Amino acid sequence: QVRLVESGGGLVQPGGSLRLSCAAFGIVFETNTLGWYRQTPGNQRELVASITSLGDITYADFVKGRFTISRDNAKLTVYLQMNSVKPEDTDVYYCNAEDQYTKTQHWGQGTQVTISS
Repeated sequence: QVRLVESGGGLVQPGGSLRLSCAAFGIVFETNTLGWYRQTPGNQRELVASITSLGDITYADFVKGRFTISRDNAKLTVYLQMNSVKPEDTDVYYCNAEDQYTKTQHWGQGTQVTISS
């Protein structure tokens, strides 16, 4: 059974830091592109950052220089280090895995991130 389990969300003050984790179960982790997306209710889900199996990274313009995505293939986990967070970063953050060969996608259940003083 495929599962992506996010953790690390919560309430942080503006300017603070947070690290999200996503543990993967039931996929061939090494052949998946892993991504973090975010969504506000009523809005489209948007890409925050992604990392391919070769380590190629893409960031949305609104997080460049503040967020860092990384993956640990031994731990089957992808991370999103969020620094210098802003109130507009408040959202539900979702982990995504897409197999580079089959293009099959899986989503986590989401984790709430709230930036507020």
